[in-house]
Amino acid sequence: MTIHSTEVRQKALTLLRNGTKGADVARQLNVPRGTISYWLHIDRSKRGECPGAHNPSCYRCDGTALDEPAYAYLLGLYLGDGHISQCSAHRAPSLMITLDDAWPGIQDEAEAALRKVFPDNATCRVRRTGCHNIKLYSKHLVCYFPQHGPGRKHERGIALESWQQKIVDAHPWQFVRGLIHSDGCRLTNWTTRIVSGERKRYEYPRYWFTNVSDDIRRLYTDALDALGITWTHCTRAGKPYNISVARRASVDLLDAHVGPKY
Repeated sequence: MTIHSTEVRQKALTLLRNGTKGADVARQLNVPRGTISYWLHIDRSKRGECPGAHNPSCYRCDGTALDEPAYAYLLGLYLGDGHISQCSAHRAPSLMITLDDAWPGIQDEAEAALRKVFPDNATCRVRRTGCHNIKLYSKHLVCYFPQHGPGRKHERGIALESWQQKIVDAHPWQFVRGLIHSDGCRLTNWTTRIVSGERKRYEYPRYWFTNVSDDIRRLYTDALDALGITWTHCTRAGKPYNISVARRASVDLLDAHVGPKY
């Protein structure tokens, strides 16, 4: 990871405060666009200029409208690759969803979902080796994600609250899509069969989901059951953390609603 000097950061902020576009600042200073966005967000936050900083709305606290399909997708991403943390430098906790750079389309979709669920808050991207943290600050994050708690997710119980379950029941495909986009994949398996005395190779697609948390895997399989998807529990390399979907009809359904990562 490249470490930028305080001088470069201050020069970037000066340009941004004077109205220069973030993309132009990134090109001029040879700094990643996501880093520029992150610096701008932190600067605005310190000066109290972030959207919603003074009166942020909340679905749980204020009864404001919620984009339920976007939330169901975001909930799946959070359970897989999301993390809420509190930094002493900021007044509000942050949500980070860490996504591989191999799938830029998923990074875009994750950021779009964040903007729909938190329309009063700014998002940013922080580059890491081989991935980006899609990030947002809000004091209401725990309201939306009550599964947050000390320690890793697989070390504590994970259960949906009744209002979350209603949203997942209403939008199960979006929830499954978020889980697969975080901790799943579509891959091609192969096997051989003897046909007319000759061994032939056959390839077939499979959806694979891996999560160490028994509770999160159960939330995934419950959603699959509700959608009529046939799944099997698999142990690989001695680790019983995998859920496989390989039946052709079930794969076709997942292809229609989820598809390969992009």
